[in-house]
Amino acid sequence: MSELQVFKEAKCVKVNPDTPQKQVRFLTLNGLRYAQNIYQIWMVGWWDHGCAYYLCLRAGGKKLLTPQPRLRTGFFSVLEYSMLSPDTIKESCTSVGVAKYGKPIGLEEKIKVDLIVVGSVAVDPKTRARLGKGEGFAELEYGMLRYMGSIDDSTPIVTSVHDEQLVDDIPIDRLLVHDVPVDIICTPTQVIFTNTSIPKPQGIYWDKLSPEKLGQIKILRELKRKIERETGEKLPTGPSEKLPPTARRKR
Repeated sequence: MSELQVFKEAKCVKVNPDTPQKQVRFLTLNGLRYAQNIYQIWMVGWWDHGCAYYLCLRAGGKKLLTPQPRLRTGFFSVLEYSMLSPDTIKESCTSVGVAKYGKPIGLEEKIKVDLIVVGSVAVDPKTRARLGKGEGFAELEYGMLRYMGSIDDSTPIVTSVHDEQLVDDIPIDRLLVHDVPVDIICTPTQVIFTNTSIPKPQGIYWDKLSPEKLGQIKILRELKRKIERETGEKLPTGPSEKLPPTARRKR
């Protein structure tokens, strides 16, 4: 992941709060720590100005954007190295640490996201389709970022999985309009550029969102009311559903 050009060039990376992506969150923040260490070395005169400046550009400057777990306690939190200490950077990469050390942002925040990293239960390199845990939070987070203008069709979507999670039996015709395809698949042994032609979601598809799911997520209810006030029109609601059991999340 850290060797991907899109990761190196990204200034703001959105990473989901699940445990398998903890290392990605650490890499994003640790780049800033490395950059500041280089800067400190330069300040005491160990390296010349040009060398230190070049390495600082290569190493850091990233913001980490992470959603509150299942969006139940809030929306997104932004973390930067300047907000942390060497003693707290490890904890800040956990779901609890995100809420503890991150700066909460709202729907009105003006922030550009350069790269999105999502987890997957399985991903098909041929059809470019992924399966999540079935709760739909990656899709909802993506839709809200589209509404905020933080991302567009060109924003790369990366998934990090083990090689055993690569499958060849996710048919493209089973995908729904709100499903998020992936552009890049990273495993411990390979990087796969999917060159996907699957359309990316354009926002929240309210006619697919059940009353039960809407009732779970305060920020979605706020967004729905906001859009209805601005447009003067009532948004549709999807059919009722029995929500799947909540996946247990490790810290």
